[in-house]
Amino acid sequence: MDLTLATRDADGKTIVAVGGEIDVYTAPKLRDKITELVAAGVYDIVVDMEAVEFLDSTGLGVLVGGLKKVRAHDGSLQLVCTQDRLLKIFRITGLAKVFVIHDSADAALAAG
Repeated sequence: MDLTLATRDADGKTIVAVGGEIDVYTAPKLRDKITELVAAGVYDIVVDMEAVEFLDSTGLGVLVGGLKKVRAHDGSLQLVCTQDRLLKIFRITGLAKVFVIHDSADAALAAG
């Protein structure tokens, strides 16, 4: 399965809607998108993972790398995720404490 990425700006943040599978084959596409945004001066990113069907350790690494990139500019990388199987991955790895995880894009935008 392929990875789809769609970006939109809302309330001073950039939402990256991700769909499909984030794995060893597709994760570089997401990494490149985050790198491109940061290079363009976008430091407040919301990664909407509602349409993500699979996430592996490579995908987690890309998200952590993205978080480091935006934090270097005092920015934020927040996630939108309500799927139990994905949330479980964040809990097991301890990354649920690292990332701010919202249940909707609106909640992420409202969080400021």
